[in-house]
Amino acid sequence: MIEATLLTKVFHDKKRGEIRGADGVSFRVEPGRIYGLLGANGAGKTTTLRMLATLLKPTSGTAIVAGYDVVREPDKVRASVGFLAASTALYGRLTAREMITYFGRLNGLDEPSLRARVRLLADELDMYDFLDRRCEKLSTGMKQKTSIARTLVHDPQVMIFDEPTVGLDVMTARSIVRFVRECRARGKTVIYSTHVMSEAEKLCDVIGIIHEGALKAEGTVAQLKARTGETDLEECFVKLACPGEAN
Repeated sequence: MIEATLLTKVFHDKKRGEIRGADGVSFRVEPGRIYGLLGANGAGKTTTLRMLATLLKPTSGTAIVAGYDVVREPDKVRASVGFLAASTALYGRLTAREMITYFGRLNGLDEPSLRARVRLLADELDMYDFLDRRCEKLSTGMKQKTSIARTLVHDPQVMIFDEPTVGLDVMTARSIVRFVRECRARGKTVIYSTHVMSEAEKLCDVIGIIHEGALKAEGTVAQLKARTGETDLEECFVKLACPGEAN
């Protein structure tokens, strides 16, 4: 469902010159699998995900998402993808239900299907206590659940989560991780970007370690531990991403 091939994005800054936000990134994600993109802030995770979601156009390379080329067929890719970033904003004067409904209509859902999807997502994300409250009155966790619901209301086959638990309390973060795991059980293709090692270890089938825009290593948690000789994923990450800084 997702195959990235040498994805590269070059930015130009007047002071810093050429900056490679992503540098020849290649990986593949099968349906019913969660691919974890693990890296520190600024490592290139978000740039890579934005290219996959067609929010950024690659400088070179490409990717096939749900059977469509992100460069040649961006509209078809967008219709097949749900993309959630930690910075996703909501319109404060709409209720959570109205927000989800609005995006369902934007994605062409008919009214009976839309009502059914809203009910299903409200059940899965435990939203009934705040479904009819304005978004401006919601807590951070409630807003994030609303953002997830509005992102996935059209039931996309490919789901991209960019650090979805940042700033959330433990219980809300656990509920979102549980929801992502249920998406995998339904055969969705999921990319989960995080710098939280415990989330990556519990959730991801395969982990790609990205640093300075490049994919430094890839494998299951067991494979990465065997490769480095470490038993702790954080130590694996340090050894593989930036070996010069390993103890």
